[in-house]
Amino acid sequence: MRRRSTFIPSPGVDFNPSEINIERHSLTFTGLKAAREERLTFGLDKLPPEIIELLQASHQLHVRWVSEQAYEKTAPFVSALNPGLHVHCTPLKQGNQQLCPLLHALFSPSLPCTTMGASFSRPHLISERFAHAASLQYYSLLPSLGNLVAYIQRNTCPPSDTICAHNAAILNIASYVDIDYDSISHTLTLTAFWSKPPAVLMDPIGEWTTYDHWNLALTASPKDKNEVGILRTTAASDPQELQIEGFLAVIGEDKEPKPTMFFFPSRHHVLEPSQAQQQMYTVSFEQPTGLHPKMRISLPSALQLKEPTNKPQDSTCALHTYLTLPSVLFADEYAFPTLEHPDPLFTEAHNILSLRSLSGERDLEAPDYATSKWGSAILLELATPTNSVHESTWNITLPLHLRYLAPNVGGVETVKIPHPILFWACTADEGTKFTVNPFDRVNLGYDGLFGPRTMFYHLDPAPSSTDRLVESIDVPVLDTTYLGHTLVELLTMAFVVMGFLWVASRVLREVRWEMSWWAKHDQKDKQKKAQ
Repeated sequence: MRRRSTFIPSPGVDFNPSEINIERHSLTFTGLKAAREERLTFGLDKLPPEIIELLQASHQLHVRWVSEQAYEKTAPFVSALNPGLHVHCTPLKQGNQQLCPLLHALFSPSLPCTTMGASFSRPHLISERFAHAASLQYYSLLPSLGNLVAYIQRNTCPPSDTICAHNAAILNIASYVDIDYDSISHTLTLTAFWSKPPAVLMDPIGEWTTYDHWNLALTASPKDKNEVGILRTTAASDPQELQIEGFLAVIGEDKEPKPTMFFFPSRHHVLEPSQAQQQMYTVSFEQPTGLHPKMRISLPSALQLKEPTNKPQDSTCALHTYLTLPSVLFADEYAFPTLEHPDPLFTEAHNILSLRSLSGERDLEAPDYATSKWGSAILLELATPTNSVHESTWNITLPLHLRYLAPNVGGVETVKIPHPILFWACTADEGTKFTVNPFDRVNLGYDGLFGPRTMFYHLDPAPSSTDRLVESIDVPVLDTTYLGHTLVELLTMAFVVMGFLWVASRVLREVRWEMSWWAKHDQKDKQKKAQ
């Protein structure tokens, strides 16, 4: 196993490398306020048999889970993704039936996943020849990783190993967790990121303790490699790059932390602090929502909605939003303008320039309980203000549609919709390659919809009272309190039969009238001939 622990101290926090205590096979330090990333890489022989069987049937598999709680992005961990569970995969053969049962075991038995062919969708990739472009996609809202934590503790932690159980438990408060399978090296990588130390955490002996810092105690066997880095970003000479400096130590090899500095092209960036504040957005639904809800994305200033100031000099940018809509909600692709068929009136009304991609469930008539795919993924290019606009809020409205839901007692169903993400997609310089970034995240769903030389400058959601990145709306459904399924079916059948009989009687009446008319007409002809 290989482990890489990376800490990015909070602004204003000074860290002295002498506080790191390194012995022959251990490393410890205490009291560090920082963002944290843990990356663990396993060989297949270290995994449970059911996971090995699935991975051996996969060309690539990428799982992304993002918390519904808003968190602060810290360079170099600045990529953004909609909250919930994302799965991107490319199976080695069609008809692979192992993935959905394993997702149920790892994450939740209630995930709406039956088979890969029925539940997964196929995104519209720019090019599938790039290694980061998986061919199938799945998404579901998942509030917590409690099921995954229990699975890890049950299948990988010895009963007496409280440290292992503790390390698994802190996944419950991670900002995001990634799982990636590399079919070339036959390794599985688990990456977890925490934007800040947990406020309250259960310690290894089972007691709840309040923290505002990280304490780290690592031991490494001769077969494992544990690397610890305490780093921070500094200004890079090239706006496409991130520059990192700080201290690294490999347990069992280094006697003291070694200073380091390196830089690399980065696919994901944040806006400059002042511009980031001016471009924070909020998400809401216009009330009342009804069966045709409108999602509103609001930015505080039309005048300040401009391209990133920290982009490369000759780069061109466009503002985009990416949505993952559960099957209960869908967008009518025929209502949106495209690059080939622009609609100035629609753009003026909604501030949406074009629909760039829509994949997943596209049946506009099917009720939710009759759909098989998880939902749909949508990429929209947004309109940006002209120089003539006045200082005001800039609103983007997305016309959406609710599917008919199954009847229930009470006549109302509450559904949760994840917030979209917003980003500027900008071109990188010719020849730029993003293959050397040790903190890169790919297979995020939207990155495969752009060319390989695209940089993403992410906008942040504005702080709110709850800081939840999910909206809840109430949907009217058939109330079965007074009208049950059986009665509805009987009444429906009765009305269908009555309608059929009514239509048949009208048709027969017209036929009889027609036959009578022809009989009278023939009688008159015969009389004329007789005369």
